[in-house]
Amino acid sequence: MSDRPSSLALRRFALFDDLPPARLDALAGRCAWRRVAAGQPLLLRRQRRADVYLVIDGAVRVTTYGANGRQVTFRDLGAGEIVGDLAALDGQPRSADVMTVEDSLVAVLDREAFLDLLQQEPAVARRQMQRLTTLVRQLSERVIELSTLGVQNRLHAELLRLARTASPEVTAGEVRLAPAPRHAELASRISTNREQVTRELNALVRAGLLRKEGDALVVTDVARLARVVAEVMGDGGA
Repeated sequence: MSDRPSSLALRRFALFDDLPPARLDALAGRCAWRRVAAGQPLLLRRQRRADVYLVIDGAVRVTTYGANGRQVTFRDLGAGEIVGDLAALDGQPRSADVMTVEDSLVAVLDREAFLDLLQQEPAVARRQMQRLTTLVRQLSERVIELSTLGVQNRLHAELLRLARTASPEVTAGEVRLAPAPRHAELASRISTNREQVTRELNALVRAGLLRKEGDALVVTDVARLARVVAEVMGDGGA
């Protein structure tokens, strides 16, 4: 992937669907293009900056730390995703930290250019609203899980989420998570410690719902895992 400004790189973003080539070229020209090594901060919580970051290549993690120093991970974002748009919209300080988890190429769009785009392109503004609605739904689901479910059930829900992200088309049978998520990363996602995650993963292996395979973790029956989660959440699988 070239790190030179190019509208070709912006075509992978659903937010920019149907924008004409000239508009994409102009947008690419407004971006500052940066390569960032893995493990480096992109955004810092409470930072008073409002640029929007477009992940062209690589992956980033949205996270924060509690008063006790425990890391809480919200979500990982890959190529074609954007981050930093909340601060761009309301002008408030950053609400979370964003770190690269892989060597990444990002295009940085300043707040003024982003707001101009939303004002001038109603279709883009509508997709941005839909994106924010999806984010609210996801975070609401996470709040319910963290406040009402035990560690075991929270881990089930997170593994199901990872499986559906890895293979959205698979509703039954196996899904391979490669590389396997680290126990510490899973712990930060479900607000617990690594030791508890290890115990629960071993229990799922004994129950036949998980299988270790080299550097991968295999969910052996996505439909069964979905039923387990649905029963606890009380949605009847709907």
